[in-house]
Amino acid sequence: MEIVLDNTDLQILQLMQENARISNVDMAKRLEMAPSAVLERVKKLEQKKVIRNYTTGINPGALGQKLLAFIFIKTNDGFGSSVTGPALARIPEVQEVHNIAGEDCYLVKVRTTDSAHLMSLMRNEFAKIPTIHSTKTTIVLETVKEEQKLVVPKK
Repeated sequence: MEIVLDNTDLQILQLMQENARISNVDMAKRLEMAPSAVLERVKKLEQKKVIRNYTTGINPGALGQKLLAFIFIKTNDGFGSSVTGPALARIPEVQEVHNIAGEDCYLVKVRTTDSAHLMSLMRNEFAKIPTIHSTKTTIVLETVKEEQKLVVPKK
């Protein structure tokens, strides 16, 4: 099912992506629309699952989560298996799980407090997933840019 978005929908998405707490009244003023019309459009975008959720961006360092790592995982189950991906996704420190093309099967983004916590995670959580054949871990030294914003097209 293809989701069709008009220019107003795209403008709403852009405004909400910049500030998810923007009020309907403020959006309505910027879009020169009635607040009720903006609210109706937002509700439709939520129903269509265009807007999936509302989150708060928290500084990981403020919570002591100073280590960021990407882990390439090879598995011995088939491509797109319903075993490994969901098992990885259940681990709280795992922020992203991507089924990837190429030599490896998954790319996983993990945040922990330090390298000892990462090692514990690998030994105590990843090791419990019987389908994992091998891992290759890359530790991030510095993050230049990290955001979840999408490029909203203009019509």
